Amino acid sequence: MGSGMTNTPSPEGRDTIDQDQFLTILSREDALARFEAALFPRAVASEQRSLADALGCALAEDVVAPIDVPPFDRSNVDGFAVRSADLVSAGEASPVRVMLNDEVIACGTAPTRPVLSGTATPIATGGPVPRGADAIVMVEHTEPAGHRAIDIRRAASPGQFVSYAGSDIARGEALLRAGTVIGSREIGMLAACGIAEVTVARRPRVAIISTGDELVQPGHSLRPAAIYDTNGAIVTAAITENGGEAKFLGAIADDEAQLESAMREALASSDMLVLSGGTSKGAGDVSHRIIGRLGKPGVIAHGVALKPGKPLCLAVCAGKPVIILPGFPTSAMFTFHDMIVPVLRRMAGLPPRSDAKVAARVPVRIASELGRAEFVMVSLVEGADGLIAYPTDKGSGAITSFAQADGFLRIDALADQMPAGSEAEVTLFTPHVRVPDLVIVGSHCTGLDLVTAPLAHAGLTVRSIAVGSLGGLSAAKRGECDLAPIHLFDEKTETYNTPYLSDGLELVPGWRRMQGIVFRKDDRRFEGLSAEDVVRAALADPACIMVNRNQGAGTRILVDRLLGGARPDGYWNQPRSHNAVAAAVAQHRADWGMTIAPVAHASNLGFIPFAEEHYDFALATARKQRPAVQAFLDALASDEGRAALEQAGFGLA
Repeated sequence: MGSGMTNTPSPEGRDTIDQDQFLTILSREDALARFEAALFPRAVASEQRSLADALGCALAEDVVAPIDVPPFDRSNVDGFAVRSADLVSAGEASPVRVMLNDEVIACGTAPTRPVLSGTATPIATGGPVPRGADAIVMVEHTEPAGHRAIDIRRAASPGQFVSYAGSDIARGEALLRAGTVIGSREIGMLAACGIAEVTVARRPRVAIISTGDELVQPGHSLRPAAIYDTNGAIVTAAITENGGEAKFLGAIADDEAQLESAMREALASSDMLVLSGGTSKGAGDVSHRIIGRLGKPGVIAHGVALKPGKPLCLAVCAGKPVIILPGFPTSAMFTFHDMIVPVLRRMAGLPPRSDAKVAARVPVRIASELGRAEFVMVSLVEGADGLIAYPTDKGSGAITSFAQADGFLRIDALADQMPAGSEAEVTLFTPHVRVPDLVIVGSHCTGLDLVTAPLAHAGLTVRSIAVGSLGGLSAAKRGECDLAPIHLFDEKTETYNTPYLSDGLELVPGWRRMQGIVFRKDDRRFEGLSAEDVVRAALADPACIMVNRNQGAGTRILVDRLLGGARPDGYWNQPRSHNAVAAAVAQHRADWGMTIAPVAHASNLGFIPFAEEHYDFALATARKQRPAVQAFLDALASDEGRAALEQAGFGLA
């Protein structure tokens, strides 16, 4: 982010740039070590908080119990306080009769009469044990025996059903140690000792600034070429999750004087400053120029061998950490969690984050860049022999990647790939992984959302992974999914999908959808033409740009049929969805492409039908009886599901 025109840097700024090591790439480990060495050791700031306000904070000092808990000997059951020596001979056949004292001990009632030999005192659970008594007999083991007397049918051992003073917590005992994160259980322990306030590590005050001329805050209308500021909200929430007191100061345009003023003001009132955008060396990226003027030592690292996250800038200004995260959301969040969270938690007095990890097999090859440790987000599904990790990375600019992934794996900087079939360690984003109830891998279609909506409303989790028809078939054959959506035309038989099935797979009819050419309605070059004529006209016009689809997609096969062997301008622009094709045409980045009718109509584009294709499902027979699969089949066949598809513009099988 941050690519607009800027003011010319001052001579002081230019000198700083010459002296600093901008984009001298450091390893992740080296960069983090240098950053922490410039910040620590340092005292953790502390403050007094009431119990109600201490949840999630870390204790700044040990807490010693000021009283015994319980503070007196108390009964664990409803019954009678007795002397155990009186009941040595008690049994079912030979009950012992004792007289009842003329008081009843309830919770909060201090006893006034001792239990003498041959007597007992009625007592409620939690009541203080009276003097002379050393055991409690449950009421179920007694019987009334006339006026103010009972028969006891069981012997009692000393201490029976008695909690002694200090048996839970002893006065002077270390109740909780410094560094303990206060949760509901810890609050209960403190409350039991009568402690109303505790000394906790003060949450670091963290200021967040987004940078970039292109940013618009959520809730406002987007102007042309602008985007919504997602990093501000994401980073603010992540800081709060990791013990910081976050304050979002808004987005600042790429104006050096304005940004420097905002950074100085933020640092004056905060313990840490986090910016997003402006870490690269483009003309509009001014954040790093300012750091050298904010205090020593300044930049610690600018450029880390990470993917995503290479442009990360780490600095310390007058003892306060200043971080400039990359502008793309995925890059920003990976670098924040990997490099900044350890420092933030340490400043907050919190223990290091404990990440759960699982082993999984990677079904496809993942290419990587030599020299940079790469983090790849994955979705987990259950395979025949354990967990399968499907890469879900949509690029460092993608926002949904974090929300849709279960975790990430790491490819070492010395590797140029992770081969298909590799066993990998996956770091989870949450403490536990929940394998989805239904896994759909293959071609994507907006109609899928209509069919799976009832499953989601019924509490079933559905995971849909778009890898194209051929990729879905391969996944189904390997036992990695329940259903593979496909729309593959076989020219030999002139039929859809069935010829592509293999043993263990069966066809479930889905719906029909019209594939065709999309173009802008005001583009007269394509008016009244057939799909074949459109392609001929496009190929004859050097200024005409197409948008293609990804390899393995059924739509790509149709496009290649139309093109023959031609490779016109735009052929290598290969997005993975129908919506992306429509957006490219609508935004004048391309003039024509192929997508489905419902998407074309939703984008208000011209549409020329080419082929009605069968969008069906290859079902793994071995998984057919699974409840989630049956729920999907029921939803697909239901009147409600069919009506929703028809209303959206799909044809029924």
